[in-house]
Amino acid sequence: MNDLFGFDSQYCAVIGTDEAGRGPAAGGVFAAAVYFPEVTNALKNDLSKLNDSKQLSKKVREYLYESILKNSINYTAFVDVDEIENINILNSSLKAMKIACENVIEQAKLQDFITLVDGNKLIKNYIYPQKYVIKGDGTSASIAAASILAKVSRDRYMEKLAEEFPQYGWERNAGYLTKEHLEAIDKYGLTRYHRPSFLEKHFQKQLTLF
Repeated sequence: MNDLFGFDSQYCAVIGTDEAGRGPAAGGVFAAAVYFPEVTNALKNDLSKLNDSKQLSKKVREYLYESILKNSINYTAFVDVDEIENINILNSSLKAMKIACENVIEQAKLQDFITLVDGNKLIKNYIYPQKYVIKGDGTSASIAAASILAKVSRDRYMEKLAEEFPQYGWERNAGYLTKEHLEAIDKYGLTRYHRPSFLEKHFQKQLTLF
């Protein structure tokens, strides 16, 4: 059985939330929130591989993604590049988490619950009980499930953007600054999906070469 569900069972009801896309230099940031209304042995067996999404293969993530959608009340939110540049990536991540959690609360009609937030920050301007859990995506079933929804959603989004701008390899690097991605930026410049603030150091480094 999955001990991540054991962690969540110490609380009356749990909404877990996590984000995907804080680190990349291209694309928006996604956050998901997940509430499991009923945790049965069948669910635990089905989600026995539940873990931090980054620790799982794409095939396992895709399987878990479908199972989580079917067995939970969930919502995935998105904040675009313009807003990231405007309010910064941390605030954008927390905003996406807030939107996702509030949607789940509305759907589930919950009264007595706690929101578990992955990382070491709490959601700003959030009126409900919350607690952050460092490395929560490997600790809490609800957070791990949210991490999978957020990552799979974002990966699919970056694959879609890669069809529009194939030269950057986003279907492989998800917008992270790999060697391939940086070389493409130097050759082709930035798109409207890039986060200029994430590339300041790279361009400063370039300038020192001349």
